[in-house]
Amino acid sequence: MRSSVEPLSIWRTPELTRRWWPVFLRNLLVWRKLAIPSLVGNIAEPLMWLIAFGYGMGALVGQVSLGGDKVPYILFLASGSICMSAMNAASFEALYSAFSRMHVQKTWDGIMNAPVNLDSIVLAEMLWAGFKALFTVTAILIVMLALGISHSPKLLLAWPILLGAGITFSCIALIFNALAKGYDFFTYYFTLFLTPMMFLSGVFFPRDQLPGPLRIASDWLPLTNAVELVRPLFMDQWPATPWRHALVLLVYAVAGFWIALALTRRRFRG
Repeated sequence: MRSSVEPLSIWRTPELTRRWWPVFLRNLLVWRKLAIPSLVGNIAEPLMWLIAFGYGMGALVGQVSLGGDKVPYILFLASGSICMSAMNAASFEALYSAFSRMHVQKTWDGIMNAPVNLDSIVLAEMLWAGFKALFTVTAILIVMLALGISHSPKLLLAWPILLGAGITFSCIALIFNALAKGYDFFTYYFTLFLTPMMFLSGVFFPRDQLPGPLRIASDWLPLTNAVELVRPLFMDQWPATPWRHALVLLVYAVAGFWIALALTRRRFRG
């Protein structure tokens, strides 16, 4: 006999409660046991990029032209690479770690035996990945300050921006987490999405060097808008159009979270 009760739509409004906090706290307490190795792993690669390209290539390039100003290449690279670090740290956490908790360890199933719904778990994972990204970029920023790359007091505003960038990329990554059947699936995300975006978003060279169509397309990439917000702060300047860049990141975050939540609901329904 066919049931007269229709299943709830996976695209319904998120059912969020304050019970996301215990899930977030659980992830924090587990992570504390491996905090130092995790931090070293997250900051080693971006610092190698900074040293190898910033000081190595920077000695050859010298300065780059940016909006009519001459900027030392090490400063140009540092302001872009810290945004890239937020992207990578949030993506790794929302992919590999979240997938382990969701699919391999079945942690999410255990949590849902308590009065915590799936929507709150996904929210907690998103916020936790954003926090991990903020923790990573804070460590990198301290190293940059120690190297004397920038001493602008406006860098204090970089923290909320980098947190927002981390949350944005965690929302996008959770979409792929919901679709993945195994860890190998994430290779496509890094190879086909994150890596091209690294080279198109003005991290390593000014976007003025890009062909016209690519330049226009890159205007709407989330990493581009994060860089456009953070880079002027390194130069002790204000972003030219901050609300536009912030709005682009917000749209990616809201749309990414909604899609990720819908796909995760479908996965657990099946």
